[in-house]
Amino acid sequence: MSNIDKNVSLEAATMRKVTWRLLPFLMVCYLLAFIDRGNIGMAALQMNDDLGLTKKMFGFAGSLFFFSYFLFEVPSNLALQKFGARKWIARIMVTWGIVSAGTAFVQGQNSLFVLRFLLGAAEAGFFPGVVLYLTYWFPAAYRARIIAMFMVAIPMASFVGSPLSALLLQTDGFLGLRGWQWLFILEGLPTVLMGFSCLFFLTDRPHQAAWLSDAERNWLCTRMDSERQEKKSVARQSIWKLFRSKEVLGMALICSAASAAGSVLGVWQPQLIKSFGLTVMQTGLLNSVPYVIAAIVMVAWGRHSDKTGERRWHTAIPLSLIGGGMLCTLITSELASTILLLSCILVGAYSFKGPFWALSSSWLAPSAAAAGLASINAFSNLIGGGLMVNVYGWIKQETGSYSLALLPIAALAVASIITLFSLSNDARREARNAAAKATV
Repeated sequence: MSNIDKNVSLEAATMRKVTWRLLPFLMVCYLLAFIDRGNIGMAALQMNDDLGLTKKMFGFAGSLFFFSYFLFEVPSNLALQKFGARKWIARIMVTWGIVSAGTAFVQGQNSLFVLRFLLGAAEAGFFPGVVLYLTYWFPAAYRARIIAMFMVAIPMASFVGSPLSALLLQTDGFLGLRGWQWLFILEGLPTVLMGFSCLFFLTDRPHQAAWLSDAERNWLCTRMDSERQEKKSVARQSIWKLFRSKEVLGMALICSAASAAGSVLGVWQPQLIKSFGLTVMQTGLLNSVPYVIAAIVMVAWGRHSDKTGERRWHTAIPLSLIGGGMLCTLITSELASTILLLSCILVGAYSFKGPFWALSSSWLAPSAAAAGLASINAFSNLIGGGLMVNVYGWIKQETGSYSLALLPIAALAVASIITLFSLSNDARREARNAAAKATV
């Protein structure tokens, strides 16, 4: 066997072992995160009447998660860099699991507001922290498919969580608690247990991986060090300058449309589907359908992006699906066509993620990656979640129309596409200029 063949074989064996070691575990963690974040949508089918919540109140409660998430996102990601992924991801999961379970005992709108704010603060930093963590273990050529596979946990959370939540709502009255209270308790406690398991399962950096052979560990460390050095030679930016850069703010705007689609539908979709006169169980089962379709497509889309090496169009096309799907809800009033459009919107929202985060991480210098990824995610969640979840509730209460309430997200998708092409054109121009200078 030639040296080239040996290297190819070593690379394949190493990446296969790293993928199977880290990815399934992190996917389960993220699945629990989105179950705990989004179960308020199913709980609302009982909880809103018990607590006397209007559409505006519920929308505000849903949005508070994203405001605190925004405030604590960057500090949390910087803390992960300082303390290590193993300890910090464990801390995040244990605290958010406790807060999520504690939501079962809210007594009215104010206590619900407080718990949703605390949940966002507790979970802040988890997603960008894991994306940063994956950049320690996976070379750039693997990242779109790996991020897409990791993020399949988002639609799968609703695919699994919606029927599960519907079943838990049927426990109404057991031991004197309402069904929505059991929902929060029984979906929050597994997160606490999973958080403690992070301390024993995760490894911070490749050079610490005793579960790799010496040859595999050396190959991975050499490959990752080489990529970091290459990026360091391209760009160096201070963190504070990064916060003010048009690239980070632009990427946050691009991401906000997908964030808005996922967040708004995660919170409001069960009520939209139930408005067709369905039972709670029927609502839970139908609510899961768009998510399983999105889960399948997003993995295939991420793989195709890696195979072709193309990121821009693989990010733009899903944004177009979001905008087009939102607009088409204006011309349908049937359940089947509504489920189809919701599926298109969620396929766009989740297929977007793998190529986009691979593109974003490639535009950031290693020294600024932690703050940059966290900033993009925080700003996009503030716009897409904090603002749009509220706007949806306001428009729905004033007009009574679910379709009209989705229109602002369609406009946001158009703005995101324009910004994406503007930034990518700038990046290509700068790369050409840098190449021209290097040849002089």
